[in-house]
Amino acid sequence: MHAIGVAQYGPADNLQSQEIPRPGPPTGRQMRVEIKAVSINPIDIKVRAGTYDDPPDYYDRVRGLLTQTDEDATKSSSNKIHVMGYDGAGVVHEIGPDVRHFQVGDEVYFLASPVLQGTYAEELVVDERHAGHKPKSLDFVQAAAMPLTYGTAYESLVDRLGIQPGEKAGILIINGGGGMGSIASQIARRILKLPVVITTASRPETADFSRDIGGATHVVNHRDDIVRQICDLSLPADIPLKYAYITSRTEQYLAPIAEVLAPFGRVCSIVQARFDMYGTQFMSKSLSFVWCWIATGPYHGYANDREEKHHEWYEELASLLDEGTIKCHLTQRKKLTLENVREAHKATEAGKGIGKTALGVDEPGEEQQAFC
Repeated sequence: MHAIGVAQYGPADNLQSQEIPRPGPPTGRQMRVEIKAVSINPIDIKVRAGTYDDPPDYYDRVRGLLTQTDEDATKSSSNKIHVMGYDGAGVVHEIGPDVRHFQVGDEVYFLASPVLQGTYAEELVVDERHAGHKPKSLDFVQAAAMPLTYGTAYESLVDRLGIQPGEKAGILIINGGGGMGSIASQIARRILKLPVVITTASRPETADFSRDIGGATHVVNHRDDIVRQICDLSLPADIPLKYAYITSRTEQYLAPIAEVLAPFGRVCSIVQARFDMYGTQFMSKSLSFVWCWIATGPYHGYANDREEKHHEWYEELASLLDEGTIKCHLTQRKKLTLENVREAHKATEAGKGIGKTALGVDEPGEEQQAFC
């Protein structure tokens, strides 16, 4: 089958299309899925570049994806590739003996394993615990834009920050115009019903997107003084700014967040960083800081974790999308070809995107075969 990945980590031009063996029969709770669409995330870019560092042993764990054995060499003159991609949507073709939630022929959307081959391929073996039935109101390209951002944002706000539905509190979300921020603000406003949702955005189009799609009640410019801007909002005295969610440059925002957050507040970040809290208000306000990595459960054998939670969230999300409570944040769609994947990686690296970019096998446009 065709797949897109890298034989050597580095720039986007290292991405290549190559024929690789189809996955073997699914075992346990695995499903073999025909890929119809994928989406692009910052993790794709970091893994491809060789800079991904959320788990310190990541490249040790995935080394086998690129290691070529003597047997491999006799079968093909090409190197192995590490197939990129974590978001996907497609059709179930085969199920393992222990699968509980899906049948052959089901349309699904899902999150791929962090240490196995990714979604930029014609077929993939997927763990059903990280999949849901595709929303009826979304096509495959739209559905592929949802799993990573929604799962990460929901886990961050609900599991890690511990926000209660209907809580009389506010949240500050860094980078409201991005894929993660635009979903997090929807969860905060439309599911958790927080009365104050402040996001950051620096361009008129990202600020409008954060309000219109994300549901932000207030938007401040992260290129200006965040502390002053939030103070100027004159927020209600009985609604403390209790939470902050960082989806970009953790070290850059810790000090201003500590200034504006209420005492005993909580901060969650999804962006790895080196930083020093000394000299900030973290200690004086007894603020709490937590990380969120959506792959923690499977990466560490589900220790202290509920194995079914992501499946449950994706099933619930399908209903929320179909009823219009949550809006799909897809803003750009293309045919799934090598050149378009390279362009999408470069655009994401440039940091100028709004929402999500997704690529589909059956999208119109190029005459070139998908994955090539």
